[in-house]
Amino acid sequence: MTLKIVKYGDPVLQKEGEEITNIDGELAKFVDEMFGTMYTAKGVGLAAPQVALSKKLFVMDVSSGKDKQDKLVVINPQIVETKGKIVSEEGCLSFPGIYFEVERPEIVTVQAIDINGKEYTFEASGLAARCVLHEKEHIDGHVFIEHLSPLKRDLIKRKINKKIKLGEWE
Repeated sequence: MTLKIVKYGDPVLQKEGEEITNIDGELAKFVDEMFGTMYTAKGVGLAAPQVALSKKLFVMDVSSGKDKQDKLVVINPQIVETKGKIVSEEGCLSFPGIYFEVERPEIVTVQAIDINGKEYTFEASGLAARCVLHEKEHIDGHVFIEHLSPLKRDLIKRKINKKIKLGEWE
C-alpha cells in the first residue's frame, strides 16, 4: 500500500513529532509502507510527518533500493556530532518540483533505535548525511525552506499559493 505524502501547508509538517515508545508489528508494517511510498515517489528519505504521522521516525535509502546496506529505519534519532560544511541542491517530497541549494554539515553521527528496538549509532556523509539532517528536521517540525532567506522563502510560498489556487497542489 502506498501512503499519501502530505504537501507543504499541512500543519503536521510544522509540528514536532512525538517519541516512539512502542515498537511492534503495526509499526513494522507502517515502516514497510513508508519504504514503498518513498520508492514509488523516487525519494531517498521519508519522515513519518510527511505521511501524516506526527512521530519521530524516518526511513532512508540513498541507493534507491539497490544496496540493502543503505536501507535504514531511524527511530527517535539524536544528532551526536556534525563535521564540515557542504552546499548542495536539495528537494523534498512534500515540496514537489522545488529544489534549491542548502548548506548542511558534510558528516553526521546519529544515535537512534532500529525497527527491532535496538539502539545503534551510525555515521553518514555526503548525500546520506544530507538526508539524515533533512528528515530529522521534518520530525522536529521544520521544513527545508527555512534555510532560505526570508525573501526567497516568501517567493516559494507565493508560488505554492498560486499552485493551490490552480488546484495543482493537492
